[in-house]
Amino acid sequence: MMQLKEILKKKDGQPVSVPASATVADAIRAMAERRVGSVIVPNADGSPAGIFTERDVLSLCAEGRTDFANMSLRPCMTCDITTGKPTDTVGEALAIMTTKRFRHIPVIDDAGKLIGVVSIGDLVKAKLEETAQEAEALREYIST
Repeated sequence: MMQLKEILKKKDGQPVSVPASATVADAIRAMAERRVGSVIVPNADGSPAGIFTERDVLSLCAEGRTDFANMSLRPCMTCDITTGKPTDTVGEALAIMTTKRFRHIPVIDDAGKLIGVVSIGDLVKAKLEETAQEAEALREYIST
């Protein structure tokens, strides 16, 4: 079974992050520029302090809070983060994301340092590739 570390190897570059001092507008700009659905707010030691996602932007809009340029990011980000390990499987990560109803999971190493972020799209793509490989192996087995 494919592990999260294998997905991260295929992804381009480092996870998108913004400092805790950033505004909500800064975070939105970073997501738009990098075409991602979330940004990580790191602690000084490199561990994730929080995550800010497209869903957080929608929640702010629904509350009528739209002065993003003057809005501090820290109170708007999610601080209670569920993280994954590089050795977690795609299936394990999908199960967590489905149960907890979120679409991005930061992956941290044994020291607690952020090494990447996987999205539900990354996991679905990996699962489809895995399924296609299994189907091909079964076809080969049946034909021999």
